[in-house]
Amino acid sequence: MKKLAVLSIAYPFAPVREDTAGGAEQVLYQIDEALVRAGQNSILIAAHGSKPNGTLIPAGRVNGTIDEKARAGTHAIFRQRIKEAVESIRIDVIHMHGVDFDSYLPSYEEKQIPLLATLHLPLAWYPERALNPTRPMTYLNCVSASQREIYSKSKELKFLPDIENGVPVERFFLPITKRNYALAMGRICPEKGFHIAIKAAKLAGVPLIIAGEVFPYEAHQKYFNEEIAPMLDKKIKFVGPVDFARKRRLLAGARCLLAPSLVPETSGLTAREALASGTPVLAFPSGALADTVEDGKTGFLVRDEKEMAHAVLNAHLIDPGLCRRTARERFSAERMTRSYIALYRKLSEGKDPYGVLSHK
Repeated sequence: MKKLAVLSIAYPFAPVREDTAGGAEQVLYQIDEALVRAGQNSILIAAHGSKPNGTLIPAGRVNGTIDEKARAGTHAIFRQRIKEAVESIRIDVIHMHGVDFDSYLPSYEEKQIPLLATLHLPLAWYPERALNPTRPMTYLNCVSASQREIYSKSKELKFLPDIENGVPVERFFLPITKRNYALAMGRICPEKGFHIAIKAAKLAGVPLIIAGEVFPYEAHQKYFNEEIAPMLDKKIKFVGPVDFARKRRLLAGARCLLAPSLVPETSGLTAREALASGTPVLAFPSGALADTVEDGKTGFLVRDEKEMAHAVLNAHLIDPGLCRRTARERFSAERMTRSYIALYRKLSEGKDPYGVLSHK
């Protein structure tokens, strides 16, 4: 069987490494690791600071606020790096992960390489041209049924079968005693609802640890400075970005994870990591979170901070063992990476991924 050569294109403004904050970057890290482990050739074009298992082609480093000027300059660098890679390396499949992938979509005419773009974010966040690419042999896939269905009710779009996001379940098992704190973790931005998690923890009278990164977007920094920082005190602590080892300890030791997302989540990776750690998830039923959390079994689905506070006090009723078993059965990274590698091979062999016609 031919050795695959996969060129992965990361979101330009977040590094790809084990302790990365973004969900798309975590997924790409898992795919890259699986490709290398399987003896395939994995090449990544990603931001400086990335630490993949495969071959890194670094591209772009933004110092300061990520504004339109920074985006335009970085996109130009990515277009050049992609062109150089395609011209100098044998590539079987290109896999793009950024919400802005259409801004540096490679040409088809020269090498005629099949391309897959995974849509990691709500589909309404993508421009129409990204969801209806004119480039031949260009395919799109979603990461959950809820992500696809919310948008496709009003749009006629052609997608490959969904590939559910997974997490390295076994790495999150850490047999430590639960402690009396709630945890909120992820990108610190308005749509993740960290201010609601704080209100819920205060209502419950339970300490809250907030872990995550404030990216250099003006809206994110304003949100943190105006809505999060003033609410921090001895019981509400912000610890910033954490590496994998600390993330695992925080998740395993927490009485619960709070996930009051205000947008339709496409997968909820942090919630899946929490379940793998044996920690119940208390979430708003936003998008895929409604499918990830089994209400009353692996956590609680709530509607506001008052219900979330009540759930915090009842989190001890959830069985950690059931949370871990559910994660193993439903959310493993191995299942996800196996599906992507199988799709890469199908595309590289010129087979139609829809199972109807050949595109070659």
